[in-house]
Amino acid sequence: MTDFILFAIVGFLAQAVDGALGMAYGAISSTVLLSFGVPPAQASAAVHAAEVFTTAASGTAHHYHRNIDWKLFWRLAPFGILGGCLGAFVLTSFDGDMVKPYVTTYLAVIGLWLFLRSFRKIPSNPVPTRLVAPLGTVGGFLDAAGGGGWGPMVVTGLLGAGAPPRYVIGTVNAAEFLITLAVSVTFIVALVTGHWQEAGALSTHASSVLGLIVGGIVAAPLAGWVLKAIAERTLLRLVGCLIMLLALFQTAQQLGFV
Repeated sequence: MTDFILFAIVGFLAQAVDGALGMAYGAISSTVLLSFGVPPAQASAAVHAAEVFTTAASGTAHHYHRNIDWKLFWRLAPFGILGGCLGAFVLTSFDGDMVKPYVTTYLAVIGLWLFLRSFRKIPSNPVPTRLVAPLGTVGGFLDAAGGGGWGPMVVTGLLGAGAPPRYVIGTVNAAEFLITLAVSVTFIVALVTGHWQEAGALSTHASSVLGLIVGGIVAAPLAGWVLKAIAERTLLRLVGCLIMLLALFQTAQQLGFV
C-alpha cells in the first residue's frame, strides 16, 4: 500500500506535467523507479504499461479540446512505433546492471535538456516535413530504451522548428498512446519468447505500476489547468532539476556512496 500511494503521487505529478507540456511522464517515473533499485528494462516496461492507460486518457482529453493535428499524427506515429519496438528489443538484450549507468546518464541529459530549454526562445518557422521521420524514430527508440524521451525529443524538436505549441503537445500526447502500446507488446513478446531473461521480477513491482496508472489517469484531465496555472518555463526548470537530482542519487547508489 505504501508503494501504491507513493507511485500514485509520482504518477499524478508526472502526468500533470506531461499533459501540459507533452513530456516528462516517462522520464520522471523511470527515474524514480530506478532510484528504488528497479532494473532499466523492468522500469521501462512498468512505465509503458502504465502509459497505455495514461496516454489514452490524455489523448482523449486533447481530442476533446481539439488539440490534435491528425495529419501530423499519422506521419509521426509509424516512425515512433518503429523506433520504440527497436528500443525495447535492444534494452531486453542486455543485463540490467550493465545498462543502468547508461540509462541514468541519458535521463540526466534529458533533465539538463529540459532545464536549458526553459531559457530558449522558440522560433516561428514552418515545420520541415523531413524532420518528422527522424524525430519520431529517435524519440520512440529513446523512449523505450531509456524509459522516457518521446516527449522531450519530439516536442522539443517540433517546437524548435516552429510548430504551434497547442497542436504539438496535443498531437505528441495522442501519438504516444500508439508508441506505448507497441513498446508494451514488444516487451510481452520478448518475455514470451524467452528473449528477456530478467523479466521474472517484474511482478514484484505490480503495486508501483498500479499506482502510476491511477495517479496518471486522475491527473490527465487536469493538463489544461496546469498549463494555465504554472508557467511553462517554471515547470520545465522544476522537472529538469528533479530528474537531474534523482539521476545524481542513482549514480551515488551505483558507486556505493548511498
